[in-house]
Amino acid sequence: MSRPNDSRLPHRQRPPVVMRDNRRIDPVTLQLRKPDRTAAERKTEQAQDRVLPGTEHAPEEGGRAADLETQLGERIADLQRLKAEYDNYRKRVRRDRLAIREIAVANVLAGLLPVLDAIDRAREHGEVTGGFKAVADVLGERLAGLGLETVGEPGEPFDPARHEAVIHERSDAVEQPTCTTVLRRGYQVGEHLLRPAEVSVTGPADPPQNPRSGLA
Repeated sequence: MSRPNDSRLPHRQRPPVVMRDNRRIDPVTLQLRKPDRTAAERKTEQAQDRVLPGTEHAPEEGGRAADLETQLGERIADLQRLKAEYDNYRKRVRRDRLAIREIAVANVLAGLLPVLDAIDRAREHGEVTGGFKAVADVLGERLAGLGLETVGEPGEPFDPARHEAVIHERSDAVEQPTCTTVLRRGYQVGEHLLRPAEVSVTGPADPPQNPRSGLA
């Protein structure tokens, strides 16, 4: 079956005929026609008007990011300050615990000083022997382990904060007040002085006085 000719179709079904003048020279003005940029300009305008997804709120999101960064910096500064305060708190607690321990040990050892004095007197008389000597040595080691230290040694400079002068002497052999004899030992625990040492102090001799001259 043959296809019907287009000329036989009704007029209303025929495609419209479009006439375009593509001449670059206007036949009336004999001027160069400007190119038809309507479609191109339309596409450019559409491209300019088109907004990329997610960029319509770019300024707002930029400000929000700056605010979040500022808040983050503030939180980090707060955490650093809290950490420093906690470190100082730990150091203070540790220092206070050590001080309380020293005070407790000092109070206990202060009650043992008469025992130590008795051992020293027995040692001076040569009575610390045998089993008694073993007990005295162990006791001294244990007390030293708790931080007990003796105060007062012959030959050391006299310190009124740590020594109690019982006897005063003078000699040309010294240039400053010096502990020559320890009559009773002193004791301390850390910075806590349990008892000053009783000592004999020797000071420099008085300078010789110049005889008066020119007197009859």
